[in-house]
Formats: sequence, C-alpha cells, structure tokens
Amino acid sequence: MTSTAPIGVFDSGLGGISVVRQIVQDMPHERVLYFGDSANAPYGTKTPQEVRRLSFDIMERFMSQGVKAVVIACNTATSAAVNALRDHYDIPIIGMEPALKVACDRGDTAAGDGPAPARHMPQHVIVAATPLTLREHKFAALMDRFKANNMISPQPCPDLVEIVESGRLCDHDLVMRTLHRYFDGYDLPSIDSVVLGCTHFVFYRDYFRELLPERAAVIDGNEGTVRHLGVVLESLGKLAPEDATGGVELANSDPSERIAELSRKLLNV
Repeated sequence: MTSTAPIGVFDSGLGGISVVRQIVQDMPHERVLYFGDSANAPYGTKTPQEVRRLSFDIMERFMSQGVKAVVIACNTATSAAVNALRDHYDIPIIGMEPALKVACDRGDTAAGDGPAPARHMPQHVIVAATPLTLREHKFAALMDRFKANNMISPQPCPDLVEIVESGRLCDHDLVMRTLHRYFDGYDLPSIDSVVLGCTHFVFYRDYFRELLPERAAVIDGNEGTVRHLGVVLESLGKLAPEDATGGVELANSDPSERIAELSRKLLNV
C-alpha cells in the first residue's frame, strides 16, 4: 500500500525548513506542506499553554488539508504540545527532542573479542536550545537518562532564533558575536559535542564549526527524525509510491513577501 497524501511539517517560524530539506533529500517522492508560525515567533519564550494553543490551531489547518502525518519540526512545540496533540488526533505525529543520546553514545567503546567489557568515556555535552525547551519536564526527563555518566550543560540561545527570523543569518560578525556571548564561558577545548536542540540552529552548523575545536562534534536531530518518519509511514503502508513526484508548499502566518522570500532562500541553501 502507498499514499500520495501530503506530510505536514510545522515550526514556530523558519527553523523547521531545515527538517523539510532533510525530508526532500531522504524521501524525495513525498509532498510536504510546511507551515511556519513566524507571526507568533519565538515559541521558546512563551508559556507552554500558549504553545499548545498555537500548535492545535496549526494541526486543524493540516487536518483540513488531508495530511497523512505531521512532523513537529520544533523542539519547543514538541516539549509543550506533542502529548496533547497525539491524544487528540488519530494520525502519526512525529516530535523532536535534542539528540542527547547520539552525543552521549559517542563515549561508548564496544567490547572487543577478548574479556574486556564495553566502556563509556564520560562526555561533556552542551545542549543549545530555547529557554522553554530547557525548562520543560520532557527535557529534564531526557537529561536524567544521561547525566549520571556525562556532564551535560543546557545553554539557552534565544537570540539565534531571532537572527534567522530577521534574515541576518549571513551577518558573520553578528552571528559570531552572539555565539561567543553564549559559549565563551565554557572551556571549549574540553567540550565533546554541541547538540543543536532547535531546528533554527541547524542553519548555524558552519558557524559552530568555526567556533568549536575540531574534536568537538556538532549534532542535530533532523536526520534521525526523518528516518523515524519513514519507518512509521512504511509500517502503515503510507509511503508515497516511487513514481510519485514530490514537492514542497511553503506557508506562513506572516504573509509578508520578506518572509516568503526568506523561506524560499532557506529551503534552497
């Protein structure tokens, strides 16, 4: 069985376009309807109740468009709303959370052929995310799974969202000043990885690479999220047929041409 129905993807603004790009790359036959809520961005400084209300409004839009699944391409909205949305809607809803497991697993050493057991080298991981993501119970529970054997440093970076939304991602000096303001307090040579816990932050990968020592990894959850989406759709017989023509339709709560142009630019970076 297959399905040509579209996949809905939403975010508080433009960051989720980084997830759409991953879907286009890994699932090229799928149709994607993207909705960015830039008129209400950022979500990361709102209350959980506000984020849930906005998320339900977007889900109603997607349901009226006949989507077969929804990806919440926003760590903040996942933290605040995914459970309530899953309780209410009878379609797959794929959330995102900071890829902390991937970062911590880098410290694992597999057992060899001899008697030596598997070992874990404690990892120092910075989780860059929005203030709300880092305050929510969902992140606290995730952190509890790994903090006993690793050093985990949550780092709120709200201004990184605003830089993307205002179209200043190419302002190298502004971005590097902002990153230094957030990260100069760390002993960066001792950092094993930085987890990009917000889909907006994926657009900063090259800047983080410039900031961090070569040994430090820069990790995001986009690829794993899209892989999980594919597995779920395949299990339900709802993948698009291989002869289908995929595509992306971009929409936003901010109707300005500036946001439309910026969305197209980010999709084609």
